Amino acid sequence: MTTPHLGRASVVLFSGGRGGAGIARSLLRVPDVDLSVVINGYDNGQSTGALRRYLPEMLGPSDFRKNLLLHLHGDDPRHAALKGVLDHRLPVRATRRDLDDLVDGLAHGKVYGMLPPRARAAVVRDLSVLTGALDARPGLELGDCALGNLVFAGAYLRLGRDFNAAVRSCAEVFESPVRLVNVTGGENAFLVALKKDGRILADEADIVAPQDAVAISDLFLLDRPLTPQRRAVLEALPDEHRRRALARGGAEISFNPEARDAIMHADLIVYGPGTPHSSLLPSYLTPGVADAIAAARAVAKVFVVNIKDDHDVQGLDARALVGRTLHYLGDPRNERRTVTHVLCHGGPAGAGPAATADSEDPGVPGDLENPGDPGDGSGTGARWVTADLEDPRRPGAHSGDRTVAALARIVGETSLLGAG
Repeated sequence: MTTPHLGRASVVLFSGGRGGAGIARSLLRVPDVDLSVVINGYDNGQSTGALRRYLPEMLGPSDFRKNLLLHLHGDDPRHAALKGVLDHRLPVRATRRDLDDLVDGLAHGKVYGMLPPRARAAVVRDLSVLTGALDARPGLELGDCALGNLVFAGAYLRLGRDFNAAVRSCAEVFESPVRLVNVTGGENAFLVALKKDGRILADEADIVAPQDAVAISDLFLLDRPLTPQRRAVLEALPDEHRRRALARGGAEISFNPEARDAIMHADLIVYGPGTPHSSLLPSYLTPGVADAIAAARAVAKVFVVNIKDDHDVQGLDARALVGRTLHYLGDPRNERRTVTHVLCHGGPAGAGPAATADSEDPGVPGDLENPGDPGDGSGTGARWVTADLEDPRRPGAHSGDRTVAALARIVGETSLLGAG
């Protein structure tokens, strides 16, 4: 495929752990593109949940760890070793002895022998900080823990429990060319969702899990985990009282200046695909994000529609999800041009499910002619574009190259219109 032309562009991709990974990898291959990936740290599943219980002030590192993999290629032995460290999982019944043996193997080059020396020293340093903390206060559940998350936790402790400093440190250790940015100032918060029938999804793990057809109606960021007892009390309240009670428990979070800078100087802003109610929409709740997007110099601000629905989008089509994005970004009628384009998969032989459901005219695959405004508040002023975006090797997933090519055409056409 021909390399898309984006010029010397700065691109911001709002993303989660894996939903936007293919797009990010393809953007990294485009010459002269400066890529910032903006994500949140509200994940609390599996080993991330164990770490957040052990270090209750810390956000979840899992999505940051996954984004450190973007540039790593298995055919390069050094890259394979870096990837191995990030992805390595301890045994399901791991003990402290298992962790100590692994750290010793890393220190003496017996494990992941092709690790670059500086990376090896940094990984051992941060794992040793964590094991030192475990010496003083045992209690971390090590079973099935991702080693990369443990490295991150050690960096977090070493750097004075500064989450964003730990992000920067790990990005340097694993040689990431991506500007990996937490959307907030690093304050801890716990994600909770409310369904339309009043039931509460008590944490991020519940939000991403399989669920019934009742749609999620609200998201909240709380200052502490929601206990089963508190959840039962809240679910017994009338609807409006329940919402007010959840809002009163809100965490105080701030906008990361690094994220603000990336957004303000972006030439292209992409609201990436992924799990909307955990990876994407919660990031837009951050105070200041909406104003930065509105003031950004970006010629295009593109919402990329998922090809395959995640568990959390029950009862919501692409229009509704665009509407939610605009709602959480404080621009429900899109009067500030928060979303300029909506990019949908149209399929190789005509419109796919997303385009059929969400636009009156599916358009021609790859054609950037406007297929029609969706006609409600969720899409006011946004241009709907269809193209064949699916990865033929991974049905339901975006092809990074095809999606980046479509984004480049949008930017090129928008720049020409602006110049005219």
